[in-house]
Amino acid sequence: MDQANKDRSLVSKVMDGLVTGIVEEKYGAILPPQDVLSKEFDVSRTVMREALSMLLARDMLDVRPKIGTRIRPMSDWRMIDEDVVSWRFRAKPDPLFVRDVIEFRSLIEPRASAQAAARGSAADIAALREAFEAFRAIRPNEPGYQEADELFHTRIVIASGNQFFKQMAAIIRGALSTVNPIVNQKEGAWEGAVSARQRVVEAIERRDPKAAEAASLAMIDHTAEEMGSTLSEPPPVRG
Repeated sequence: MDQANKDRSLVSKVMDGLVTGIVEEKYGAILPPQDVLSKEFDVSRTVMREALSMLLARDMLDVRPKIGTRIRPMSDWRMIDEDVVSWRFRAKPDPLFVRDVIEFRSLIEPRASAQAAARGSAADIAALREAFEAFRAIRPNEPGYQEADELFHTRIVIASGNQFFKQMAAIIRGALSTVNPIVNQKEGAWEGAVSARQRVVEAIERRDPKAAEAASLAMIDHTAEEMGSTLSEPPPVRG
């Protein structure tokens, strides 16, 4: 590995470490000075400066004179960035965030399902059926369940043929990683999940956009209902 690649790898490692510290609230509201962080991560100031600049570009940090590097609220982070999506979903979900990701899914997935029914290729729809069968074969407490569900939803947006929807797949996968562990604790959740996804697949296979959109929306609405106790929690008091 040449030096340039080593530096990029080191910057990525430092970024990941910084984000872990941020979501775990290790640093509070203000990051320590660069010198302190460089010693903590055992890297040069150049590497630390590059890592911080990458987080600044993603609207995660804010540099202010005489204050330092402030950690911005997670709601300000640039979510249309796969790294940011992954990092944001590491944090413990709060009720407002859960609400927002469900609302996001309601905007994107039903329309993607309709478009998949209208213009998905035969290969795309076959791949979706394959993903559904793999999902149906796994129980929530078995290895590979989450990955199978993520693949199913990803293949819907791929079948839609919309390049912007495809870019949103990372957010959908992150949303599933947040809601599935909560929903799957409820009795009958797996049977309901299989049935809801089957209706989406069958509508897409019938090339029925309206039915596919309705089935997808019903699937997400069911998740929202199952998450009701979480969503009904009062928002945090802000000072």
